[in-house]
Amino acid sequence: MLTSKQKKHLRSISHEVQPIFQVGKSGVNENMTTQIGEALEKRELIKVSILQNNFDDKNEVARQIVEATGAHIVQVIGNTIILYKESVEHKQIELP
Repeated sequence: MLTSKQKKHLRSISHEVQPIFQVGKSGVNENMTTQIGEALEKRELIKVSILQNNFDDKNEVARQIVEATGAHIVQVIGNTIILYKESVEHKQIELP
């Protein structure tokens, strides 16, 4: 579980990160969560954007991704989810 200080640090880093995944009307599927998991291993911090044609609750979408990948939700803001998962092989971010 991330502390509020760690989340604040990750939010400040995430300003320059662009969303690399989009959740559309089909929602979250197994293939998408596999790819998100692989991206988290390489980058540690990613953004996922939820398209307007997705009518699922954004917090539910974030919860589904977290359950499938083991990541932590840094923030859900607007239609963007910021996720963090410490990398085993590509550690780049030092948390306070």
